[in-house]
Amino acid sequence: MNGTQNDVSDWWKTDIIDMVPGEIRLRGHPIEELIGNVTFPQMIWLMTRGDIPSKAQAELLECALVAAVDHGPQAPSIAASRMAVTCGLGLNGAMASAINMLDDIHGGAGEQAVELYSWIDNAVQAGQTLETAVPEMIDRWQTECTKFVPGFGHRFHKPVDPRAPRLLGLVDEAALAGTVSGRYAEIGRAIQHMLNTRKGKPVPMNIDGATAVIYAELGFAGPLARGLFCLSRSVGIIAHAWEQMNQGGRNKGPTPPSYRWTYSGPSPIDPKGD
Repeated sequence: MNGTQNDVSDWWKTDIIDMVPGEIRLRGHPIEELIGNVTFPQMIWLMTRGDIPSKAQAELLECALVAAVDHGPQAPSIAASRMAVTCGLGLNGAMASAINMLDDIHGGAGEQAVELYSWIDNAVQAGQTLETAVPEMIDRWQTECTKFVPGFGHRFHKPVDPRAPRLLGLVDEAALAGTVSGRYAEIGRAIQHMLNTRKGKPVPMNIDGATAVIYAELGFAGPLARGLFCLSRSVGIIAHAWEQMNQGGRNKGPTPPSYRWTYSGPSPIDPKGD
């Protein structure tokens, strides 16, 4: 080829799938050998990471996926899916509208939490104590990124987000079994303790912080943590969209029609100029 594109087959290059008539191989595995032999979490791992995880690793991943599927119609992405359906969109359009809202603020905190945890872990691996690394990296995050510490605090669940203790308990069990190290769970708890101390009140680890512990323990990169959250939340999105489809309703906005927004523009202009 001498460094030049040879034909159309060189247009895309992938390690993920190979396919010819009558054959499909994913990461080298014939699809017929995967069907019935690997779970969906194992398949997610294989497709994103390239290998098949152990049963214990896949089960821990599944726990994180299950925990984040839904948080009610007040969540912007879920509300968007329901509104989209009342505007006439099908399930695919409703899902696309909703998933596109899962960005830095609503849906991206898991990726950010993995990054913060990694900063702390790198500092500890370099010889710093956890007690000094946590406040230092929180300060760095708030200086370089945002004042919000990703994965902590919740508008509704106070003083505890019920999902977090359960997920951390499962990480503890996995660490005892040797499936994961447990060090990211320790980091997550240390951050929560520091924030509680600084605020003088409980600052709960939320679903993003808890699932980020699992994704970091399992070795997923931060951007994949966001993608996995989108994959998980899409289950709630399709459920709400389908429910709204069956309930009916047309052109439903974010509030009932009898409610009005706050107008903050100029006062009415007198057409006579008086």
